[in-house]
Amino acid sequence: MSRRKRSDDWGFPRWRPYESSRETVAQRECDRHGCDEPGLCPAPKSPNSPDRWYFCQKHAAEYNKGWDYFEGLDKEQKAERAKAERQESEGYAEASHYGWSGAGDGSRSADEMRALELLELEADADFDAVKKAYRAKAKEVHPDVKPGDEEAAKQFQAIQVAYDVLRMAEERREWKG
Repeated sequence: MSRRKRSDDWGFPRWRPYESSRETVAQRECDRHGCDEPGLCPAPKSPNSPDRWYFCQKHAAEYNKGWDYFEGLDKEQKAERAKAERQESEGYAEASHYGWSGAGDGSRSADEMRALELLELEADADFDAVKKAYRAKAKEVHPDVKPGDEEAAKQFQAIQVAYDVLRMAEERREWKG
């Protein structure tokens, strides 16, 4: 019984001699005229068509910037397609809370989440957005703007507390990380 020769192309380092290589694999070029970059990003040629252009990342972004997904549909068809898209992705949106990253990943405490809710921000808002929202809300209900308004004073205090909670959390994150 003859034994097959073991390949030299296994493990690290590669045990084949220098200057020996496998045949190259042809790679598709970008479909944009004059571009020599690899065409790795498929883009539809027209709505509801299986045909695709293959662009480099730069030209795919340029092409998609002007793409209208609902082109050629009347108002009812647009609404129907949008509804179908929402229904298909509803489960993903609902389950995103249980994901490993982003909103709901356990990186924010319940107090932080309540503070973000009070400032009307998403769970994954960064601290710059928090500052911006705090300033806008504080200007609306500041006691100097609404003197003698008890409700506005309470709202201002709540906004201040929410900002302090988020500021302290941000400082803790910076200190740890």
